[in-house]
Amino acid sequence: MKDDAEGDKRQQIHHIQNLYAFNLFCQKRFDDSMQVFAKLGTDPTHVIGLYPDLLPSDYRKQLHYPNPLPTLSGAELEKAHLALIDYLTQKRSHLVKQLNDSDPSTPSPLMEGTPTIKSRKKLLQIIDTTLLKCYLHTNVALVSPLLRLENNHCHIEESEYVLKKAHKYSELIILYEKKGLHQKALQVLLDQSTKANSPLKGHERTVQYLQRLGTENLGIIFEFSPWVLKICPEDGLKIFTEDLTWRGSKVLKPEGRVLPEGPVPYLEDPSRVAAVAAGTEDGDLGEFRNKLLCFLEISTSYEPGRLISDFPFDGLLEERALLLGRMGKHEQALFIYVHVLKDTHMAEEYCHRHYDRELEGNKDVYLSLLRMYLSPPDVHCLGPIKMELSEPQANLKAALQVLELHYITLNTTKAINLLPANTQIREIRVFLESVLEEKAQRKRFDQVLKSLLQAEFLRVQEERIFHQQVKCIITEEKTCRVCKKKIGNSAFARYPNSVVVHYFCCKDRGVCPTEQ
Repeated sequence: MKDDAEGDKRQQIHHIQNLYAFNLFCQKRFDDSMQVFAKLGTDPTHVIGLYPDLLPSDYRKQLHYPNPLPTLSGAELEKAHLALIDYLTQKRSHLVKQLNDSDPSTPSPLMEGTPTIKSRKKLLQIIDTTLLKCYLHTNVALVSPLLRLENNHCHIEESEYVLKKAHKYSELIILYEKKGLHQKALQVLLDQSTKANSPLKGHERTVQYLQRLGTENLGIIFEFSPWVLKICPEDGLKIFTEDLTWRGSKVLKPEGRVLPEGPVPYLEDPSRVAAVAAGTEDGDLGEFRNKLLCFLEISTSYEPGRLISDFPFDGLLEERALLLGRMGKHEQALFIYVHVLKDTHMAEEYCHRHYDRELEGNKDVYLSLLRMYLSPPDVHCLGPIKMELSEPQANLKAALQVLELHYITLNTTKAINLLPANTQIREIRVFLESVLEEKAQRKRFDQVLKSLLQAEFLRVQEERIFHQQVKCIITEEKTCRVCKKKIGNSAFARYPNSVVVHYFCCKDRGVCPTEQ
């Protein structure tokens, strides 16, 4: 009986603490609330349910809370999301460690009688999918590292929906690739290849993707390589020539289809081998290198200036570029991406991560990329790199693409000054039209804002004049309504209904003494 009483008491205390955490959330003390929930071991899905549009509607309807939830929007919602991210990251780490444990410990409900999730894999799926949604609302740069995690449990259909809704197609490709949905990924690349404003425009990403698939996916490669071979035979042949595992007979005539331009270029140079993308190598090397890349990109627990000296000068260039970026040396980092790794997509991703119009060192990062394409520096800008590097060449085509896609992040005058003198107007027509349209929209917005501010100013002026018209005359006979003594030369307070009291007699500014 005593044990039962003790158990009931503990359960009651636990319930009260959950109510306290819920109350903190309703008071919009989000960090404090999440800390209490984490300490209590409350079911993470019940905590996620406190937020709008994060859980599937069917499951959300099964959850019950003590009182109506607060309405969150704008800066409050972002602050709440940041607190939830910290909470879920902690819960995720804990669950991953326990994933293979036989201990059947289950989370506790926020409200008694509410169903809980017992499966750890299901919990991880909900947590990772929620983290994805939160990152899309707060820090898009963290979406890619989350999706690249080897043990990422994001729900495919839900993640697919939110990424498409946010037009994050590069991140959608990562999701598909990590989940082995190569046909879906390649179909997205094909669909986006012809869209003018898409970061996936062109065939380069398809070539890179197909090169990573290997011989176990020959059917998929033969299905999606023909369109590349048709528009650019030279790049299309790189799908086959830059991998040693291809069998010549299949490459020459895959499933009865002869490659455009004939097999001669392939036979002329079958020995070229492309470098495998960092973090995608076979075996433990790929796994550990991917973890290293994620750590260098996300962690704030190291000093890049001290760490970079431990990296070799003849390899690990992707890692060196990440460290240079953390040090604010964008020119050197972009030189590695553009002229050493020759990966324009990684260069644009780098700019996307680091661009910040409010931060002096980062607001011109896209301008640095443009300069890297048009006026590349000497190879010695990287320091004592122990590699044979060819002299960097200008790339006007890539520079024009940066102008078209990222015009809103560029200083127009500086960007135009970087262009070669022989650049024709028709080559930058799309860029100029976009800039002029954006400037016109900004002008209209500023005009509307100016009118609104002027109207607000006039309203405040009218209110000021109205209040200044009210007189308060203190005569020698004027007495305090509270203590009944004369006001004299003492400090006084006046209520809206003209009642005057000594300042130290004014205990409650919201209640006039006549109402007491």
